[in-house]
Amino acid sequence: MALQPCTCANERIGRPRILLVEDEPFVREATCSILQNAGFDVLPAEDARAAMKLYEECGHRVDLVMTDMVLPGRTGQQLGQDVRKRSPEIAVLVTSGYGEAAYETELPEASTYFLAKPYSRRTLVEKIQMILASSVKRRSATQAS
Repeated sequence: MALQPCTCANERIGRPRILLVEDEPFVREATCSILQNAGFDVLPAEDARAAMKLYEECGHRVDLVMTDMVLPGRTGQQLGQDVRKRSPEIAVLVTSGYGEAAYETELPEASTYFLAKPYSRRTLVEKIQMILASSVKRRSATQAS
């Protein structure tokens, strides 16, 4: 099945956009397919450098960064920090097969979430929906202050 990655030009109004960063092609393609079928626009990237390029090209219009913890050249934590320099409110979902204990010591930042690999379709979509709902509430509270 060929992926149809979304581009900034064909953004669908009202659909949350996820920047998906995964260096394993099979995992990236499967996750992208799951997310697209769940109604998300997806910008797939194979590493942090490609992710930042997509992020800049799209004018920072991303609702969530979903990244593997271990990437070539840069970690998921470093990528999250890079994105937050430009968009402090953005949520980051880190995935890893190394377990949550490693995650908790590496990524203590607010608005950073963890999902252990392997994950089911249902678990992935529910986690993302929860994160996006939480992000909307947080932004609304901040804007009301």
